[in-house]
Amino acid sequence: MTAMQAASVPDDNADPTGSPTAPDAIDVANVTRWLAERAEIEPPLRFDLIAGGRSNMTFTVTDAAGRRFVLRRPPMGELLPSAHDMAREHRLMHALRDSPVPVPRLIGLCQDPEVNGRDFYVMHFLDGVIVRDIDIGRAIAPEARARMSDDLIDTLVALHEVDIDDVGLGDLAKRSGYIERQIRRWSGQWEQSKTRDIPLIDRVRDTLTARVPVAARTTIAHGDYRLSNCMMDPDGPVVGVLDWELCTLGDPLADLAGLLGYWHDPADPDAGGDNETTGLPGFANQQELAGRYADATGVELGQVDYYRAWASWRLACIGEGVYARYLNGQQGAQDEELDLDQYRQTVERRVERAAELLGIATASS
Repeated sequence: MTAMQAASVPDDNADPTGSPTAPDAIDVANVTRWLAERAEIEPPLRFDLIAGGRSNMTFTVTDAAGRRFVLRRPPMGELLPSAHDMAREHRLMHALRDSPVPVPRLIGLCQDPEVNGRDFYVMHFLDGVIVRDIDIGRAIAPEARARMSDDLIDTLVALHEVDIDDVGLGDLAKRSGYIERQIRRWSGQWEQSKTRDIPLIDRVRDTLTARVPVAARTTIAHGDYRLSNCMMDPDGPVVGVLDWELCTLGDPLADLAGLLGYWHDPADPDAGGDNETTGLPGFANQQELAGRYADATGVELGQVDYYRAWASWRLACIGEGVYARYLNGQQGAQDEELDLDQYRQTVERRVERAAELLGIATASS
């Protein structure tokens, strides 16, 4: 059983028309009618919230004949401006459908609020495994972990080699000033979602602003590229790149730094994420990942610490937004527990790591 399948196994005692979360986030009757106009389905449909998402809500949709789809919609409640743009995600995957970057096949985008209150889109279900925790990682052979590491980098390289004009994404965003725009964006998101004051957030922001490097080129920037945002073949290759919510045009080294920011490395446990999955034997370390990317693209990695600092600071800002949404009950009923105290501390650790990479003294230094 794959991770995606495990997340969507029905409860035999549940209401067959939808999971307990569906009445809040899904208008079952309206969405069923909308989907029936676009795909072959046999009602009733069942909607199961896939655990692991910290931002947009993702549901496995299963019809009476066992056909499966995936539905994405924003979280419930009040949303921050420019966040959770379903049309943008849909546009990105549609543009990449014939590229070397594997993406799910799309069924359609709905922007009629009369259907489900908020925009949503539906795509075909992908078979594979989402390596989102160490238990799933342990079930994968070491040689497959090694292939996963390699193919994650090779897929990222393929994304950065896509000609943005050829696929119709030349007007997706400005082609310059990516890091500056990102700093402004996440500073604003921090101010709107923060639940406490962390002065170091502002100090890191100011230092990042003062040291912005000159980008070597402009590419598609996924914005949240990592192992748990890709559907993987159990033998290693990437089956589909998911979660395009933060995608824009930007600096490819920012994507690489974002991947490293989530990648736990036993040789430097403070350098990556808390999830120890990628520390299992077979997974590459951070140096090997960065080296493979550099070998494939010819880029210089001398400034990678700046991008890693930016990525860690950005993750702190994003994490605070996730923390605030959970406090406000906007993520729906998840089938996994989130330790809110630990998550709150993760925000602080990430900004401290960013300060360390930039040489900024902190209270814990």
